[in-house]
Amino acid sequence: MTRVLVVDDEPQIVRALQINLKARGYEVHLAGSGTAALKVAAQLPPELVILDLGLPDFDGVDVIRGLRGWTEAPILVLSGRTDQTDKVEALDAGADDYVTKPFGIDELLARMRAVLRRSNLSQDQPVVTVGGASVDLAAKRVTLENGEDVRLTPTEWHLLEVLVRHPGKLMSQRQLLTEVWGPGYETASGNLRFYMGQLRRKLEPDPARPKHLLTEPGMGYRFEP
Repeated sequence: MTRVLVVDDEPQIVRALQINLKARGYEVHLAGSGTAALKVAAQLPPELVILDLGLPDFDGVDVIRGLRGWTEAPILVLSGRTDQTDKVEALDAGADDYVTKPFGIDELLARMRAVLRRSNLSQDQPVVTVGGASVDLAAKRVTLENGEDVRLTPTEWHLLEVLVRHPGKLMSQRQLLTEVWGPGYETASGNLRFYMGQLRRKLEPDPARPKHLLTEPGMGYRFEP
């Protein structure tokens, strides 16, 4: 039974989530504040956290940072904040995905399944499939189904490696730029767009309609296996 920690101070949402999640076999624990969330998480380490950002004592982003100090459990933000800045800040702090209120329970459950699948995949998985290509992380080699090698530049490889090591996870532009290009490049979004386009041309069957290297407008990119 998957243990889920729901952190929200809106009674109606908490009640709806508790009923729906328990009906689907999840073990549900509740916290109505940031302080309570960190305390419950320490006592009963969650396998998934559903977190509102607007908490009565302190900001949910601080809860994300507190949790990320010791756990890699997926964090799914469920918030009424629609500003892109808030979303990106939560992702940069370590959230795995972001759902805006009001929300549909089916969408939320699908997002939960997706982040849980990602967390169950080994980060040391040696070979990952991207469309018809095999990405060998150990050998740093990309091969098509016909055995032909795909030539990638060092930057293309680094960007692809970061994405495929986090399958299903929404990576913010800032995260990717800092990881691939280093400090000082956090705003160089043009670099990111260019190299993502290069990867799609080399790996996606239809680069104009990518199925694996996806853009989340205003937020970042996601690798879908």
